[in-house]
Amino acid sequence: MQSASSPIGVFDSGVGGLSVLRALLAAMPHERFVYLADSGHAPYGERGDAYVAARTHAITHYLCEQHHIKALVVACNTATAAAIHDVRSSHPELPLVGLEPAVKPALAVTKTGHVGVIGTRGTLTSAKFGKLMASLADQAHFVVQPCDGLAHAIERSVALPPAAPGSPVGATETGGLCERYLQAMGSFGTGPGQMDTLVLGCTHYIFVAHELRALVGPDVQIIETGEPVARQTRRLLETAGLLAVPEPPNPGNQPPPLQSNPSVQLLTTGPVSMLEAAAQRWLDLPPSQCRSVSVP
Repeated sequence: MQSASSPIGVFDSGVGGLSVLRALLAAMPHERFVYLADSGHAPYGERGDAYVAARTHAITHYLCEQHHIKALVVACNTATAAAIHDVRSSHPELPLVGLEPAVKPALAVTKTGHVGVIGTRGTLTSAKFGKLMASLADQAHFVVQPCDGLAHAIERSVALPPAAPGSPVGATETGGLCERYLQAMGSFGTGPGQMDTLVLGCTHYIFVAHELRALVGPDVQIIETGEPVARQTRRLLETAGLLAVPEPPNPGNQPPPLQSNPSVQLLTTGPVSMLEAAAQRWLDLPPSQCRSVSVP
């Protein structure tokens, strides 16, 4: 049975969904979380819908059966596009939050009416995304760019040292891919006909925000989905009466550092070293909170 003390499940094809987990932790620091990176079966963005849907169902079942989650955040645009409706039908009792590229929020901030959207090929060629684009076609000019290989390169980059200060964007694999795909999209800026807003349609991409910012300039709005997803998750839990009761404030009313947070479990179906490196680099969480699991 679900209860307020049960954990929230979060999953992605790899470590990119840690960007969503980071937002969830900030919005609900008193909740328990189980994060599962399906790195052993990644990248989803270059697989077929049937494969991604099968993995999504298997992971949902695993998190429900083994961890008794009270809600599920599908922190993966590709899995959301391929399987969210089926998962919602097969688990009607489970509060469920999926992701889609934040195109609607982009419409609220664009001044030029020209918006760039980057994501995996699986997300951007999905029927779900196509329907979203069709509904907004008369509200802005959209330039949509699949970024083959970028999410996978970001996964590999966690084990590498950061680029030296002052080095060109293209000096790293991730930077080179960002450069290639953004150049293919056209001109970014605030002038007439330029894209003044860039939507990150993959959870991994926030981890190359520095490279993207260097390429699009200081005045372009970069929109990602972590904070809206966290707000929606909190709303669903409140509605269901499943929001955890916060612990009494500690002296000085300071939240505990993430390093001491025992309420976060980090699981992976791939090499645990990758998850350990990503958790330490992006969430400041120790390797002891990571372990490898099998989800057939």
